Amino acid sequence: MAGQKFEYDESGSTFFYFITSFLGLVLVPCTFYFWPAEELPAEDPEKKKEECQCDGCRSKKERLRKPAAWKGWKKQVQRALIVLGWAFMLFLMYKVQQFDYEYANFDPYDILGIGPGTSSADVKKAYRKLSLILHPDKPTGDERKFMRLNKAYQALTDDVARRNYELYGHPDGPGSMQFGIALPSWIIEKENSIWVLGLYGLVFMVALPSVVAVWWYRSSKFSNDQVLLDTTQLYYFFFHKTPHMVFKRALMILAASLEFEKGHNPEIIERPTDNVDIPLLIKQLPNLGEKNKERPLCFAYSIKARALLHAHLSRMMRPGTADIDRLYIVKCCPTLIQEMVTCVSQLIMLAHAGRISRLPTLETIESCMRLSPHIVQALWESKNPLLQLPHLTEDSLRHFVNKRRHVKTIQQLVQLSADDRRQCLKGLTDEQYNDVMKVCKKMPYITIEVSYEVVDDDDSGVFTAGAIVTVTVLIKRRDMAVLFDQEHVDLESKPEDSIIEEQKDEPTKKSGWKKPQPKKSSRSKGKQQPQKKKQQQNNSKREEQEEEKKEEEKKEKTQPDRIEEIREDGESDEEDSASHSDESQAEEADTESHKEDKHDDDDDAEWEKFQKGLTKREKALEGKSKISHSVHCPYFTEDKQEFWWVYVSDRKKHMVITAPYQVTNLVDQEEVQLKFTAPHKPGNYTYAVCIRSDSYMGFDHFQDIKLDVKEAREIPTEHPQWEECEEEEEEDDDDKQEDDDSEFTTDEELTDESDEE
Repeated sequence: MAGQKFEYDESGSTFFYFITSFLGLVLVPCTFYFWPAEELPAEDPEKKKEECQCDGCRSKKERLRKPAAWKGWKKQVQRALIVLGWAFMLFLMYKVQQFDYEYANFDPYDILGIGPGTSSADVKKAYRKLSLILHPDKPTGDERKFMRLNKAYQALTDDVARRNYELYGHPDGPGSMQFGIALPSWIIEKENSIWVLGLYGLVFMVALPSVVAVWWYRSSKFSNDQVLLDTTQLYYFFFHKTPHMVFKRALMILAASLEFEKGHNPEIIERPTDNVDIPLLIKQLPNLGEKNKERPLCFAYSIKARALLHAHLSRMMRPGTADIDRLYIVKCCPTLIQEMVTCVSQLIMLAHAGRISRLPTLETIESCMRLSPHIVQALWESKNPLLQLPHLTEDSLRHFVNKRRHVKTIQQLVQLSADDRRQCLKGLTDEQYNDVMKVCKKMPYITIEVSYEVVDDDDSGVFTAGAIVTVTVLIKRRDMAVLFDQEHVDLESKPEDSIIEEQKDEPTKKSGWKKPQPKKSSRSKGKQQPQKKKQQQNNSKREEQEEEKKEEEKKEKTQPDRIEEIREDGESDEEDSASHSDESQAEEADTESHKEDKHDDDDDAEWEKFQKGLTKREKALEGKSKISHSVHCPYFTEDKQEFWWVYVSDRKKHMVITAPYQVTNLVDQEEVQLKFTAPHKPGNYTYAVCIRSDSYMGFDHFQDIKLDVKEAREIPTEHPQWEECEEEEEEDDDDKQEDDDSEFTTDEELTDESDEE
């Protein structure tokens, strides 16, 4: 575009505008995001009454309410940077206000203090008057204002300049459009070129690549679940080395995770006090296996983590730095255990595919799963699940077993009557008993519904060899409060009439004081028998006489009467045939309507399946939520949510059939689909659908499913539908050939046809 100029900002006003606006775009969102303090929500008194008030829960709440030291220091640094940014922005705004904009808006009449259309003589008078005041040699002089006054005087005394100002708004006449660059002109000056190039090179060739390289180096070391890839390789090695793994061996491998090693995790702190505290702790822990020579199980970090985990499972809490390390290790365990389960399931799939020779057993993957609830509840596998409840100890468990009852699980305790529960917990005070009941009411009560079929098949209920079986598990979760005094609630819910009817239906009991009635003797029976025989003979004679009379009446009937009877019989037959035809038509209509109803039902079922598929896809796109229900775990580091593993297994062959699926969002109910290949040999097979909790002990569920596997269908070699299609194509070709003949025949064609004949 002709006449356009691109110039750098000489005065610096546009540059300061650019910097001010950029700082505003950065500081405003950062202030709203980083400045507010992380205030903990106020405790609801009603909600506090429903929470457990045991010592472990209280200490955990206090620990979570206290922010970490590094978090407080980080917050102070963020606030200081925000304050400096706002201070710099205010300085820039002040500098922008100090710039002289009067040159940009030049008005000579305003500068001289006269109005438009003033004569040249009046312009000179005004100039002389103001020059005596603004001249630099005068005490009241100002050099900048005097220069502007002089420029205004020249613009109004020169006829050309005055006419240009009146026509174009500027003494110099019409000017070209200017585009300014919001950067100061000193950037392109020759003296500063080295510094500018150095700054560009530092930012774009050193700083930016370094930031990207550091981010890539850190992110490439972790998997999607933020587990070190080196730790995953460690799990693969040990699970392939030991296909059958017990609980303590799995715990040893968990403690060897590289997340607990200083070189791989900078958050790990190696303290000098560990050389004193850890050996003392090892002496108190039996069966620790500290003399194991396997690498890295024999490394110092692994032994330390193993000792702290053993102390945690034994509930040996040692105040000080060791407890801080224990809390950090325990916090990392659920994520690492899920990675262990994933590694074992992938090895199982590889073994089924023939990629590896050793197949991990069902006990191996279940040992890994059992680690999670035991670590969350801080209990060994040999301990009673009732110890998950607050205030219960080994001594108080002796009241749960006697001749009348044998309580082993929390669900059995909840299903007892109120008096029996209080009798079991008679060693506790009323406050402690209330804490136990609060915890029990919030624990999960799980029910499952299992259905299995072959999807996308005509006979979904028929399982053939090699077919893909889809197992749909509907998990429903309720609080265990529904089990409290369930029998009492059922009786209250029944109406009085039903209770009275049940009492009437009960057989009446014989009173003990009544004498049994004497049986009738055989003599009385013998006397009654001849009388009955005589009555029967008389009745038979009467019937014979009546039949003879009827036959005589029939013979006495005349011929016309018989003809009328025949006609009446014919008419009745016609009526019967008509009625039968109407009935058959009604039956056919009923069958047709029944078929239509069935067809509609099938369409509705297909539509429901389609809608379910859409909802599942939408949920998959939304992502998995990790919020379900809080777990009562006073020895765990932070708030823990209930997660569940769902899988299919073969308990007889000790095999995992499907990879465990982790459910992280079970609030009320959740549906899970598991798919596996049916056996290649026909027969009856029994599998178990397993649901395991990663937070509670004794809440696992198992339900058997039975498959009657038939022989696979033969692949059809003949395809009649294709032959029908070929016949139809041939007929279409013949029709086309006939259509190609002209509808109008000529005389020549007729003569040719006659000659040929």
